[in-house]
Amino acid sequence: MGYVAVKGGTDAIHNSHELVEFYRLRDAVTPIDIKQIRSQLRLAVDKVMGEGGLYAPDYAAIALKQAEGEVFEAAFIIRAFRTTLQRRFYSETINTRELFIKRKISASFREIPGGQILGPTRDYTQRILDTGKVEETAEDIKKFLEVFESKIDREKLQSVKTYTKVIDLLREEGLLKPIDKNEDRRLVDITREAIKFPAPRSARLQMMARAETGGLMAMGYSSMRGFGSVHPTVGELRYGHLPVRIKDPSGRIRYAGKIEITEAEMVSSVSAAKKNAVPKFTIGYGLCFGQNDTKVICMGILDSTMRSPDTGSPANDQEFVLYHTEGIEAMGFTNHLKLPHYVDFQSALSNIRGAIERNEQLKEGQKAEEVTFMQP
Repeated sequence: MGYVAVKGGTDAIHNSHELVEFYRLRDAVTPIDIKQIRSQLRLAVDKVMGEGGLYAPDYAAIALKQAEGEVFEAAFIIRAFRTTLQRRFYSETINTRELFIKRKISASFREIPGGQILGPTRDYTQRILDTGKVEETAEDIKKFLEVFESKIDREKLQSVKTYTKVIDLLREEGLLKPIDKNEDRRLVDITREAIKFPAPRSARLQMMARAETGGLMAMGYSSMRGFGSVHPTVGELRYGHLPVRIKDPSGRIRYAGKIEITEAEMVSSVSAAKKNAVPKFTIGYGLCFGQNDTKVICMGILDSTMRSPDTGSPANDQEFVLYHTEGIEAMGFTNHLKLPHYVDFQSALSNIRGAIERNEQLKEGQKAEEVTFMQP
């Protein structure tokens, strides 16, 4: 069968776009305000910013509304939007010791500098469906906020909320493995140069910071289950906001604003490579935009696994981990299968039909030879 041109494609695409809007608006309910999305769907907004690689909560909320809550699609939109923006400055190196703490916990030590601060989390609650949310009103929200704010100690709130890190305790005792002098510690920008393997640690962390949370979790989980070399402990997990500074054309350092981040330092024990050598701990690191504990924990696991690439495990293979957790690329390639592949398929179809026809001819030839052989 020859190639048949598709007619009316442009009109069909336009109509499908209109149909998407119709499905989003067909119930004619009150439109969701962008402030509502940013406030009440903040974790989804954080994921979109992280996977899109752009810290812009309002734009992430718009993308979520446009994509009907589909985080993959919203992140794709933000990643595309990001490519249209001018890059005028590079920020100064951010020091996460300046983090204004909203949440910090450690699974390695009970007593940590400043104490355990649980912060906003569902870790310690039961996952029971709250059907009361159906009837939630503005008045209910107002009452909750009034009661909550009455409990706040304003004097404590104004005190400094930065603390030394848990890993400092290990470093002071000499329990941390020294940095490998042979490790590639070049700083590269993965948005400006194509990644090459083996990739330096800076590139690996950048790619994982933009990676899809579920993909990272699958890889990290595989390592913890035994298909990798690392099963760590949370040394410290921190969530809060950080100041961002830039250097203006005159050379002065300017405060540009603050961003919310989550950071994890995962502690793993490392056996001594040489006989009679002392074993040490090593640190795997993770950091991403917004609040996303799962992502940074898995980043920390995979940061450690990819430092030992020769184990033969998928979780230890840089290329396998980084390419298969890149959600935008994975979604794009997967969904491109829905686009026309007529010529490719017709070629495969023609080959299979030809093979079947040749096989039938071969069978007919064999039958004819058998009949001739049997005749007296």
